[in-house]
Amino acid sequence: MTSPVVEDLLRELAPRVLGALVRRHGQFEGCEDAVQEAVLAATVQWPAEGVPDNPHGWLVTVATRRLVDQMRSDHARRERESATATEVVPQDVPDTDDTLVLLFLCCHPTLTAASQTALTLRAVGGLTTAEIAHAFLVPEATMASRISRAKQRIKAAGSTFRMPDGAAREERLRVVLHVLYLIFNEGYTVSSGSELHRADLAHEAIRLARMVHTQLSADSEVTGLLALMLLTHARRQARTTAAGDLIPLDEQDRTKWDRALIDEGTELVKASLAGPTLGPYQLQAAIAATHADADSAKETNWPQVHALYLILERIAPNPMVTLNRAIALAETEGPSAGLALLSTLDDDERMAGHHRLLSVRAHLLEKTGDTAGAHEHYRRAAKSTASIAEQRYLEARAHRVEPHL
Repeated sequence: MTSPVVEDLLRELAPRVLGALVRRHGQFEGCEDAVQEAVLAATVQWPAEGVPDNPHGWLVTVATRRLVDQMRSDHARRERESATATEVVPQDVPDTDDTLVLLFLCCHPTLTAASQTALTLRAVGGLTTAEIAHAFLVPEATMASRISRAKQRIKAAGSTFRMPDGAAREERLRVVLHVLYLIFNEGYTVSSGSELHRADLAHEAIRLARMVHTQLSADSEVTGLLALMLLTHARRQARTTAAGDLIPLDEQDRTKWDRALIDEGTELVKASLAGPTLGPYQLQAAIAATHADADSAKETNWPQVHALYLILERIAPNPMVTLNRAIALAETEGPSAGLALLSTLDDDERMAGHHRLLSVRAHLLEKTGDTAGAHEHYRRAAKSTASIAEQRYLEARAHRVEPHL
């Protein structure tokens, strides 16, 4: 059985090894398969024989041998690729880390967000196809096809293994951050199934965000995204009961929040806000830091939260931002003001029947004393989410305000 130490080492090294092979041989799909075989060999040999002195070089050597074998098996290309058939010894392996380049490649603009996410988790995150399929509740064969098609689209696009330049690099970085944000959100609040969160996905998103921040620490949005993840993840121990039932933010035992993560995230927020630009991840991180700074929900600086959401709404308009601003507005000006703002979302097709809109409206109706309206919307919200944990929570809320005839 592979030890956690070996698993962590392999997860860290796999994208570096893949980057080295792709840079040298230029064929993403074949290199990715070879690296996976090398990782599999390491999970068998290293626990029994010990981790080699140069684990990175060992993996590059084994993966290169696997790749050469694949090349030789294709008779039509043997002559053309014979020059690459020389085995690489660990001493010749460059000590460069191409993980960021690899991450940019996995977030190629020709791919859908779902494919970018799956390929990132596979190639950079080191998760198996089965693990990714389980995380997103699809059959393994479906996920394997999705990943395979993603590799083929990258190949068809004629992509080269290098960082984009200028504006293209900035645009691709925004895509990378969005993919990491999606991975974290799916880990923090699973969109469907019986579990409220998937700690492995959240941890992987944080690990990748730390990696990007290490190489691009001057980028304020990179810093803001990492801060947002840390401040949000800090609440994980207080989010559920022992039975796995959801505990909303205003009812959480804040002594269970991870103060080390909060302190680190808060310092990152300060660093990100000191930059010359202001982006959505920085603002969301500042909102999370404001919540983390309060000892209780009542002590939250709601005017500041509302002001930050107002700025966020202006620079990155999104119905979810408006919904969250309605919650903050209700705390500063009363539930009727929050309901009035929510009504502006009723004609937005993106929010039609969304459980978050229904549940927030139910919450604000409950605060106005309209228990019948709250009951109806809690019930509708419970039926609109695929998350069993959220269903249980919303049904419990509905039962609490159910009119007694």
